[in-house]
Amino acid sequence: MQEENREKRTEEPQEVVNWYVRPNDREVVDCYVQPRPMPVGAAPVQPPAAPKKAGKKGLRIFLIAVGVLLAVIVAAIVVSSLTDGETPSIRGDGSADGEGGDASSIVDIFRTEKTTIPRMQGEAGVSMTCTAPSGEKLSIQDVYAKVNPSTVLVVAESGDKASIGTGVIMTSDGYIITNAHVISGGKSCWIALDTGYPYDARLVGYDEDQDLAVLKAVDAEDLPVAEFGDSGQCRVGDTAYAIGNPLGVELRGTLTNGIISAINRDVQVEGRVMTLLQTTAALNNGNSGGPLINEYGQVIGINTLKMSGTGSEEEATVEGLGFALPSSDVCFVVNDLIATGRFRGIPTLGVTVTNSPDNGGQVVVYTVEDGYGAAEAGIQPGDVLLKADGQPLHQINDLMAVRRTHLVDDTMTLTVLRDGRVFDVEVPLYANKG
Repeated sequence: MQEENREKRTEEPQEVVNWYVRPNDREVVDCYVQPRPMPVGAAPVQPPAAPKKAGKKGLRIFLIAVGVLLAVIVAAIVVSSLTDGETPSIRGDGSADGEGGDASSIVDIFRTEKTTIPRMQGEAGVSMTCTAPSGEKLSIQDVYAKVNPSTVLVVAESGDKASIGTGVIMTSDGYIITNAHVISGGKSCWIALDTGYPYDARLVGYDEDQDLAVLKAVDAEDLPVAEFGDSGQCRVGDTAYAIGNPLGVELRGTLTNGIISAINRDVQVEGRVMTLLQTTAALNNGNSGGPLINEYGQVIGINTLKMSGTGSEEEATVEGLGFALPSSDVCFVVNDLIATGRFRGIPTLGVTVTNSPDNGGQVVVYTVEDGYGAAEAGIQPGDVLLKADGQPLHQINDLMAVRRTHLVDDTMTLTVLRDGRVFDVEVPLYANKG
């Protein structure tokens, strides 16, 4: 098996993510039995020991048993790669360019199966909040010590298949944020703390388009909680850290570092555009759903994508292009998932806008599409948009940021300049019909 995989890598030496076709779908099942959750304070459950490891106890046994699963799963995982194996480039708008310019997810995806993880309703009063950074910056060691305990292993199982990712603890009683693609197609789910302590998990809600899911660890209490920062405070060049489980359990709790390479980066993902933080912190399979962290030890994003692919011998392999969902957007989606079990969607205004140099770089309406709220409210091409919900608009991203705070069927107030007259317009927000 290893020889076959080695030969595949030799044939495509520039492929960033190893890929492998599993010859036997039952090899995962044959190698692993899930340890069951334990009462708080109980002695560690000892799963069946791997050969020649029978004398080991506690967390060591747990890691070995899950490591056996990992070794098979990692070999079996086929990571969603760039179409036609082309190397992506980034256009000025930040989207992937050219045919096959899609970003690659960093965990196995069960797109062909429905997610049937047991559900539970979110509890009233539970919500995610983001705060501005305060105090002094932390050393890299202190960042790790602060955030790693609130970073968990997430395993979604579906018969003889499993998906391994990472999650972030949001509340002490076990609400956990991860990527939707981590749990996609799963029939059961469990999480493990950095100590190895496992819990069964229930699905509170998820949204594939936003690639976010909320889980609840069963009977959890007194868990270490992550602090979420305001991604709107991020600047290009800021130091960034990632913690996760690259390649699964054997490398669990891996810390990587880099910088924020771009903010509000629009990236094409499976036919849709996602607005993300870009980072040079190394991300790999298994990092999905894990935290992107600032120097204050705050989670500022949920790691979700990386660019990867192969090019010709003359082309360079893609490196250092990782992407995270900004915490401000995560907060918006997660709170709706907890409240309703689903995300009601980001609406559209029904306009295209530009930063016109003729108007000092102001946000100017270029076209208005019939059937949407802007047309109904009387917005016209050439209108200058000064404010949205009272927030000044200096660039297009300012308008997009306000729009992402609204759900379908909300109303947005636009302050408009037309023919020297300034006035407010109430714009109803509808779902995108495209």
